[in-house]
Amino acid sequence: MTTVSLEAASTEREDPPITSPAIHTSELSKIYGSTTALAGLSMTVRRGEIFGFLGPNGAGKTTAVKLLVGITRATGGEGWVLGAPIGDLATRRRIGYLPELFRYQDWLSAREVLALHCRLAGLPKSDHRAEIDHALSLVGIADRADDRVGTYSKGMQQRLGLGVALLGKPEVVFLDEPTSALDPVGRHDVREIIRSLRRDGVTVFLNSHLLSEVEQVCDRVAVVDRGRVIAIGTLDELRGASKRVEIRAEGIGPETLRSLARHGQVETEGDVVTVIGIDQEEVPAIVRDLVSRGCRIYEIKSRGDSLEESFLHLLGGGDRGHADHSSSDAA
Repeated sequence: MTTVSLEAASTEREDPPITSPAIHTSELSKIYGSTTALAGLSMTVRRGEIFGFLGPNGAGKTTAVKLLVGITRATGGEGWVLGAPIGDLATRRRIGYLPELFRYQDWLSAREVLALHCRLAGLPKSDHRAEIDHALSLVGIADRADDRVGTYSKGMQQRLGLGVALLGKPEVVFLDEPTSALDPVGRHDVREIIRSLRRDGVTVFLNSHLLSEVEQVCDRVAVVDRGRVIAIGTLDELRGASKRVEIRAEGIGPETLRSLARHGQVETEGDVVTVIGIDQEEVPAIVRDLVSRGCRIYEIKSRGDSLEESFLHLLGGGDRGHADHSSSDAA
């Protein structure tokens, strides 16, 4: 598969920049027996941004997160989080993590779960109450704080997991499918929490297969497939990789089509001509050219691909496992 380089991400081994980003990897890989889970991950995540990590099932997303938070060791390559090598114990205290699959003890209350994790994180005992109360309020379960976790719905347990990840005011938060068990209201609430973290300067690494989630909150996105980043950039860059203009007009003959081909790839269907890969600044010149040739223009529409269209295009048409294309949730 051809890599789309929207930000010229290097695939060569390199040292982290002097002003260290939140996350930096160079050819990071993980092999389990005969299975390559991560083939060579190279990317940089800036401090204070919401970074989406998007890919089909089995692309290596969860493996990448486990490597970055230090749960498992890499087979090859290098990675840094907050300027320190991945797995550094002191740095892990500055990281929040919500795994995709987790389970807390049914007999504990939410407050007790949070208290346990305050101790595990080594937070000063004098700060425990304030940290717990803040987390409970932030994720919206303060009114059920003293109820046993076994009585919680999946959505409430997901909120509790997010609360655990936010204890201690982490500088980087890794969220692995944070809205997978939530209803639309819960998803909206999580998006608002993520946005509030950005306002506080926290870096959020959002691993998701939900295009709608990524599209609504992320500053930049990496698309990963078969264990490698195949595209990275802002949402506009990803969606705009194939900008196009659709022209509905009469009188467009072969000579006019040849003229339009100077601006990009030309496709025709009925009375609609589409120019693909065009610079939007060229549209006025195209209109003038068509009018000068005696064409009667009825409609011109300029657009880039949707994130879904770009995603499927990057994956070669989406004939393999793919992400959930749902975009029905309101922001």
